[in-house]
Parts: sequence; structure tokens; C-alpha cells
Amino acid sequence: MSRHRTVAGRSRFAPDPVKGSRFVATVAHVATEAEAMAVVDEVRAEWPDATHHCWAWRLRDGERARSSDAGEPGGSAGRPILAQIEGHGLHDVVVVVSRWFGGTKLGVGGLVRTYGGTAGMALDRAEILEVADTVPVRVEHGYGDTGAVDAVVASERLERVDTEWGEGVAFTLHVPVDGLDRVVGALRDATAGRARVTPLDGPQAPRSEA
Repeated sequence: MSRHRTVAGRSRFAPDPVKGSRFVATVAHVATEAEAMAVVDEVRAEWPDATHHCWAWRLRDGERARSSDAGEPGGSAGRPILAQIEGHGLHDVVVVVSRWFGGTKLGVGGLVRTYGGTAGMALDRAEILEVADTVPVRVEHGYGDTGAVDAVVASERLERVDTEWGEGVAFTLHVPVDGLDRVVGALRDATAGRARVTPLDGPQAPRSEA
């Protein structure tokens, strides 16, 4: 099955201070760039007294990634944090490492080791999930086929989202990539081809199979 690794939720880790500077890593699961930047903003607002809030995120969507040194020397913070996310094989993750300067400069090499090390230790301690890649599928059917459609949805353990009721019923399912053909076929067979089943662009944000 097509799967990828992500973190289960939000967590934090604070290693011992380094030459008086204190570091705290915040790890969170996100599905979009907007969600990732919202986490960065939340950490900044929580600790406005921190000297730096350096960050990196990596998304499954389009294999996109970004990082920021947030005022530290170029390449000394954001990129080492991103390297740890990549090294742990994770997607849909943001890591923010906040620093309170302790009065002694660490040098570029020291910053690389400390920012990367703090992020790495935080990810080592985070709860990791393996989740199935999914594709959104739009389903439209008449009220007379509700029972048949519900039976397929229940048997596949899928969750309806964005349900609309009008002349008929329309909703979206997030279907595991490797089960797409089976689910589409089952919905069409169950309704003798009356249901309109349309796979949309994907993969999308993961749905845990737990």
C-alpha cells in the first residue's frame, strides 16, 4: 500500500542549555502551508521574548518544503531543521526551534549542530504514524440508492465529508490510493451505475487507519 510517515500530533522537547542559550523545539502535524505558518505564528506569540524562532516544514502535497533561519546566520538553523525532518522520512510536519540567547555566541558550526540536534531529538521522541495516501472521491447519488451507497461506505470504513442534500445526495470520500479502483467499482456496481463517482486530484491529507 502507498503510505507515508508523519507525526501524530503536537509535542515539545527542550535539551540542556548550550553555553547559556536555551532551545525548545515544537513539533506539529500540518496538512498545508497555511497550517504550518499558523504553528510558527502561535509559537512566536506564546514566547515573544525568545531571540529567534527558526523553523522548517515539509508537506506531502507536491513534496514542498521551506525553512527559515529567522535572523540567525544563513544556513545555520532552518536548513539543519529541515534536514532532520527529511532524515526521519517525515511529511506534513513543521518544526519550530526557539532560542533564548545566553550571552555566548556558538558560531555557525555550533548553531548547525544545536538547531539540527534539537530538532532531531524532538522528532526522535515524537509519536510517528504510518498513514495511507488518499485521493478525494466525489460521490453523487439519488435518495433511492442511499442504502446501497451507505453499505459500501461502511464496509470500506470510509468517512463522508462535505455532504450536501438537494435533488440528490453528494459528498466526498478520502479513499486510500491502492483501494481507489475497488471503491469506485463497488459504488457503481451497488447502484447499477446510477451513482456518479468522480476521483479528484490527490493525494491529499492523510487519514489514520487506526
